Amino acid sequence: MKHKNSPLFRSAFSCILIFFSVSLAFAQVPQVPSELRFADLTIKINEQARREIQSDVDALYRNPTYFKVKAERVNLYLPIVERELRNAGVPTDFKYLVIQESSLIADAVSTSNAVGFWQFKQGTAEEVALRVDGQIDERKNIVASSQGAARYLKKNNGPFDNWMCALVAYQMGLGGARSYFGTSYNGKKIVEVDRNFHWYFKKFLAHKIAFEAPTVMLASNNSILEEVQVQGPTSLKALAPRLGVTEAHLKEYNKWTAKGNIPDDRPYSVIYLRENTPRPRQAVAQAPSIDSSTSAVITAPEKKSEYPKISGNPQQATQPNKIKVNNIDGVKAASTTTLNNFSETVGVKEAKLRRINDLDKTDKIEAGKYYYTKPKKTKAEADTHTVLPGETLWSISQMYGIKLSALKSKNRINDERELKAGMILNLRDFRPRGEAIPMVPATEYRKIIANQVNNTVSPNPITTQPIKVENNNPVAPSNSSQRITHTVAAGENLFRIGQKYGVSVEEIMKLNKLHDNNIKVGQKLIINKP
Repeated sequence: MKHKNSPLFRSAFSCILIFFSVSLAFAQVPQVPSELRFADLTIKINEQARREIQSDVDALYRNPTYFKVKAERVNLYLPIVERELRNAGVPTDFKYLVIQESSLIADAVSTSNAVGFWQFKQGTAEEVALRVDGQIDERKNIVASSQGAARYLKKNNGPFDNWMCALVAYQMGLGGARSYFGTSYNGKKIVEVDRNFHWYFKKFLAHKIAFEAPTVMLASNNSILEEVQVQGPTSLKALAPRLGVTEAHLKEYNKWTAKGNIPDDRPYSVIYLRENTPRPRQAVAQAPSIDSSTSAVITAPEKKSEYPKISGNPQQATQPNKIKVNNIDGVKAASTTTLNNFSETVGVKEAKLRRINDLDKTDKIEAGKYYYTKPKKTKAEADTHTVLPGETLWSISQMYGIKLSALKSKNRINDERELKAGMILNLRDFRPRGEAIPMVPATEYRKIIANQVNNTVSPNPITTQPIKVENNNPVAPSNSSQRITHTVAAGENLFRIGQKYGVSVEEIMKLNKLHDNNIKVGQKLIINKP
C-alpha cells in the first residue's frame, strides 16, 4: 500500500479533485431553452440549433479556473457596461456582446487588428467619436468604448428596427447585414433560429445563456471598480496618491493612456479597484424593502438638516473663497443668473463650473443655492440619504457634495424615474448587484417629514400636509399647481426640464402620455408646476 504522502498518491488525489471540480462545473452548466427573450424579441430555437448553442455553452464552462477568472471580470465591468447601454437607450442584453468580443480584456487585439473591450478597428472607433492616436486609445477605456458601442448598435438598429439584425451588423457592418438579411426581419418581434442561422448571433446566445446564469454570481466580488472623471492635464502618477492606489495599479486598469498622461481636451474616465469593505454602521434596523415579501437591513436615516454643511464666513457666502460647502470650496448664488455671468463672478471658467456641479449648458444659476468651485467627492460624509418629495438625484448630489455619477453608480440607478420618495440611497458604499434599494418604513418616514417642516436650511420646501401611504410606501402629498406649457429647447432632456420646474420625470411622462424619455426640440410639454 502506498503511503498517502507519496508522489503517486498525491498525483492520484489531485486527479480526483480535478475530476470532481469539472463534474461540478458541468452540473452547473445552464441548459439552452427552446425559447428565450433577447431585447424586445422572442427567440425560438429549434432542436438542431439548440444542440449547437449548447455545445458552445458547455465549452465556456469546460475549464472551471478560466471560467471563474472571466466571471470575476464580468462582475467588475458589467455594471459600467449596463449603465452606458441603458443611458443610450440600447437593451442591456448587449452587455453579453462585450464578453463575446474580448472576454473583457482591455488591450485584446484580434487577427484583423480590432482592439479593446468592444473590438473596434480604428476607422469604426473614430466614427463613433472615440479618440485613437499615439497618446490615447479609448477602445481600451471601458466607459468610452461602451458609449461608442451603444452609439454603433443604435445606428445599426435604425434601418431594421430589429436588435438581432443590429447585433449581426456589429460583426458584418451595416452594408453586409443589409445584404444578408434584406428586409425579411424588419420590425419583426419573433425570430426563429435554426442550424443555418447566422453563426455570430448563435455564438452571442451562448454567451448570454452562460453568463446570465446564477453560477456567474458565485465569482468573488470582494472588489469593485470605482470611476472618476478627470480633466487634464495630469497623469496617473499624480492621481495615484489622491485615489489611495499605486501608479502601477492605475496603469493596469487604464491602458487607454499609452504613457499614463491625461490630456486636457475633455474629461476622461479613470477606473481603479477598490476593496468592497463596507464601513461599520450604527442603528441598524429591519425594514420592508420595495418588495414587501422580503426584508433588507437598512441604516437609520441621517438628519438632513445637517447638510449641506457650511463653514468659513457665512455672512460673505456670496463672495468667492469665503466658505466651504461640505468641506469643499463653494459659493452661494446671490441672484438667479446665467452660468456665464456666475462663472465670471466666482472666477471659475464656465465649462469647469458646469462640470464640477453636474450642470448642462442650458441650466440657470438659482438664487440662494450653493454651488461648488472645486470638484465634488466620490463619496459623502454621511452614510445614507432618505429621498423626500421633490428631490432629484442632482439636488441630492449637491446637498452632500458627491458627484452625480458616483451617486448613481453607488445605487445602480441611472434614470430619474427610478427615484421615489422614501428610498434610502447609499452615499458611501456601493449597493450589491441585484439588491433592491430599500424603503424607509412609513412610520419612520412620517417622523422625517415632521422634522423637516421646521428645517430652514433644506433646499427643498417641505409640505405640512399629512403623508399618504400606499402599500407601506410613502407617497408625496398633492399641492396646488399651475399648468404651463414648456417648449423643448436644444440640449434639454426630461430630467433637466423636471429639475427646472420642480417636478419628476414620471409626472411629465404621465401628463404628456409619453412612452419613453425621447423628446424633440420644439416639442410642447404640459407641466403641472407646483
